[in-house]
Amino acid sequence: MAPSPDYAAEQLKSQGNTHFKDGDYDAAEALYSQAIQKNSKNPLLFTNRANARLKLEKWEEVIDDCIRSIELMKENMKAFFYLAQAQLSINHPNEALSSALMAYELCTNSAQQTSNAATISALVLKCKKAKWDIRERDRIRRRADLLADLEGKLEHECKRDVDDIEARIESGDVGRSEGQEEKSERKQDFENKRNDLRTAFALSDPQNLERREVPDFLVDGITFEIMHDPVVTKNGRSYERATLIEHLKRSATDPLTREPLTIAELRPNIALKEACTEFMEVNNGWVYDW
Repeated sequence: MAPSPDYAAEQLKSQGNTHFKDGDYDAAEALYSQAIQKNSKNPLLFTNRANARLKLEKWEEVIDDCIRSIELMKENMKAFFYLAQAQLSINHPNEALSSALMAYELCTNSAQQTSNAATISALVLKCKKAKWDIRERDRIRRRADLLADLEGKLEHECKRDVDDIEARIESGDVGRSEGQEEKSERKQDFENKRNDLRTAFALSDPQNLERREVPDFLVDGITFEIMHDPVVTKNGRSYERATLIEHLKRSATDPLTREPLTIAELRPNIALKEACTEFMEVNNGWVYDW
């Protein structure tokens, strides 16, 4: 008697998981695809394949898998988490931020108390900073046509080199792992050159060309806004007082570490409050748009 489609799909999924753990993402993707052919109604199979495709940097395919998984199961934290990463990788920070915030909401409101909150929180902040960086880049470019031209050339050269590496991977001239490492190095080189270029221009016109950014330690891990009245927990993590108290009224746990936490255990973080106040005062002209 032939095994049922559901059973066959689970067997293929299990094999895919083994290859994924071994770092063989191509084989994992292929097995997850076979599992989906057996059972296309299982949303977890799509998230598994999306995760493998993330490792392979197949961003559009990741997005397709995540959307399909969410259609099958709306409260799908992993699908939103993977979706945000793919959207961010194709330079869609607005969409990525929305997806990351949804993943964070599902994670922090989960009755299962998952351990992914800190990782998802970091992704939310990364998406928000990417969204802000685009606005900053456009603002600076409007101030300096020459800077815009030079940045554009750097971006064009980086994209050309990355496309060339991808073509070599597809043709088999270089292994995927080696190629991915080479692409990462090329992107890092581009970012270093771009930052050096911006610094040089900022030094020449500091009032208008200095890059504006908010340090991570000033940002609340619940609302992702700059803190005004931070309090510190027993494990040393700081949050905005009002938002943390509201959270603790619903669940007596640290929102990121999931450790037990009560309102009575909170202490004012005076040094951080002073740093937040000073930052807000010095950057009053733009910081409210962040």
